[in-house]
Amino acid sequence: MNNTQTPHEYEYLIRTEKLCKSFGHLEVLKDVDLAVKKGEVIVIIGPSGAGKSTYLRSLNHLEQITSGRIFVEDELFLDRKHNHTVHRVPADKQKALLLEMGMVFQRFNLFPHKTVLENLILAPILIRRKSRAEAVESATRLIERVGLSDKIDVYPSKLSGGQQQRVAIARALAMEPEIMLFDEPTSALDPELVGEVLAVMKSLAKQGMTMLCVTHEMGFAKEVADRVVFMADGLIMEEGSPKEIFEHPKHEKLKNFLKNVL
Repeated sequence: MNNTQTPHEYEYLIRTEKLCKSFGHLEVLKDVDLAVKKGEVIVIIGPSGAGKSTYLRSLNHLEQITSGRIFVEDELFLDRKHNHTVHRVPADKQKALLLEMGMVFQRFNLFPHKTVLENLILAPILIRRKSRAEAVESATRLIERVGLSDKIDVYPSKLSGGQQQRVAIARALAMEPEIMLFDEPTSALDPELVGEVLAVMKSLAKQGMTMLCVTHEMGFAKEVADRVVFMADGLIMEEGSPKEIFEHPKHEKLKNFLKNVL
């Protein structure tokens, strides 16, 4: 980082150093180092069981890491060694930094008893302390952005899987995050519905949203990613531009993985 930066500037939005996660004796993540710059789209690929989803869940505290350091906006967010916390930012700062991360899961997790609009306005009102009028105005724009203006008063049970996932994306965006984490957002969808969700994600990328995506959609990775990261056995084995990863893979495990998925 150069010395001319103001206090509000940072080199990396999220960075991890030697991040490890174990479930009992099973090591799921092993010394994962990764840094994400603002506006960057990083796609993580790899076989099932590689640790991809666990890595994402570790970033926003859905999983407690075993050891390693997590930085958010270049500030040391969490430092753990051997399941012992060495450093953690104060609770109010922790909450503020966690709110900078929006997450979209494989399952949509919408509130079934609330309409599309109500799903979007709940958290901004309760957590961001927006007025109802502000929340509704923002939510209406986001619902239009994901192409669902005609579904604004509909309940999730009346939506297709693809539509529900688009609502889930809009709901995450309603919290105005700095980065969007996508954990295999199309894996639970029927094949014919995948395209509509990927279209929304491509649109976000074009508009400059910082994104960290775990996905099996190789076409999306080739088209949208600034960097592709290949994980296997809890390790980052290779990373580079889409061209480097897909056309000139170096690691034998990456070569074998691509043979099976392309």
